[in-house]
Amino acid sequence: MAIKIGEIKKQIATLITGAFAFVSALVWKDAIMAWMAPILEKGSGATALTVVAVIVTIVAIVATYLVGRTLGK
Repeated sequence: MAIKIGEIKKQIATLITGAFAFVSALVWKDAIMAWMAPILEKGSGATALTVVAVIVTIVAIVATYLVGRTLGK
């Protein structure tokens, strides 16, 4: 089995893209938590985090739908 350089480059590009997406998600998590701090301070820990998780999930679903629709998929 021969090693295909093109396939290796493709995999490396995919891994780097995934790493940047992961770091971006971590930064967005911090930004969202900063915006939601007033809600978190008023509620109990688990309840407030659940509310934030539900809100973020709804936003993610809507964003995914809109991006897919925009790209025609």
